[in-house]
Amino acid sequence: MLSEKDQKFLLRWENERNRQNTVLGKILNGLPMAMVFSFPIILLIFVVYIFFPEWYTKISATSQGTFIIIVIAVLLCTVFFSYFRMHYKWEMNEQLYKELKKKQQQDNQQSK
Repeated sequence: MLSEKDQKFLLRWENERNRQNTVLGKILNGLPMAMVFSFPIILLIFVVYIFFPEWYTKISATSQGTFIIIVIAVLLCTVFFSYFRMHYKWEMNEQLYKELKKKQQQDNQQSK
């Protein structure tokens, strides 16, 4: 017998599973958490670029164009993290959904 919480999960996941299975859906749903990790890095890069533009180039002997490459790399990491985090969550929910569906079918067969 499934609990009420399990039944609510089954109903919710049946409605949400196809919508969250797309690549764009996974990226958009995972973007807020990915930005929590990448926003401080990007903020630090811009603070250094705006307030101390000569500091980084004197120490590392690189051009100021390196900042753009670093920002692009951080943004790519953000997209990567958001997609794979949501893909992992989707897989876990899908596995739980299949287990609960199998348990529900077994309960229905036993009750007949």
